[in-house]
Amino acid sequence: MLLGPKLTEGKTKQIYAHPTDSDLVILVHKDGITAGDGARRNEIVGKGALAGRTTANVFALLNRAGVATHFVSAPEPTVTVARRCAMLPLEVVTRRLATGSYLRRHSEVVEGQRFDPLLVEFFLKDDAAHDPQISAAEIVAQSLATSAEVDQLVTVARQVFSLLEAAWAAQTVTLVDLKIEFGRPTNSNAAPDGTALLVADVIDNDSWRIWPGGEKGRMLDKQVYRNATTVDETLLADVHARYAQVADLTAQFTREA
Repeated sequence: MLLGPKLTEGKTKQIYAHPTDSDLVILVHKDGITAGDGARRNEIVGKGALAGRTTANVFALLNRAGVATHFVSAPEPTVTVARRCAMLPLEVVTRRLATGSYLRRHSEVVEGQRFDPLLVEFFLKDDAAHDPQISAAEIVAQSLATSAEVDQLVTVARQVFSLLEAAWAAQTVTLVDLKIEFGRPTNSNAAPDGTALLVADVIDNDSWRIWPGGEKGRMLDKQVYRNATTVDETLLADVHARYAQVADLTAQFTREA
């Protein structure tokens, strides 16, 4: 696919201007995988295509359910065409079960504690500061989002989680937690009142914890890579296999019931 000028590049994707439509951008998914705020880095050949497939499957489900997203199409496995957004510097994490970093911050909580209603937390995107947690009040005080937008972040995050939770449950997989990001649409993408937010960026196997049969020991997500004490070709091949399985499983999301 033809690409316009490169706009930015992250650890796992490159973003280009669309060659003919200024309201669109093109995301190219890379084969890189990272952990520890980028301290650990490796290449897994084919990961970009798997991430792109998973992202396309997830966003197709969300679009069909009426969630406002930036996703337009996926003309190639490594390519996502999306509406141009000004991204909020926030990660929005929704949790069904307590695990991982939540337990480190809340030692009184036992692993697997269920959150019902879903717990929503915010983290400031800042690798140097290790993406610190930030409150809704701090978000508003720092003019990162309005109070109405914070309410929208919570509502939509729970909606997205519930949709994906049901899709995974249909395959006997437990969605434990989920990280998503939002952007303000730009140019003619914007809503008339200018307040609408879009679910944006990517949602792939780096974005969630998924436990087949509810068993942590069978996890299919990026945590396998994060947890590894030794990274070698065997480990990277195992991670690739899990990402491939997730891309195949999420293909079920796009099939009509």
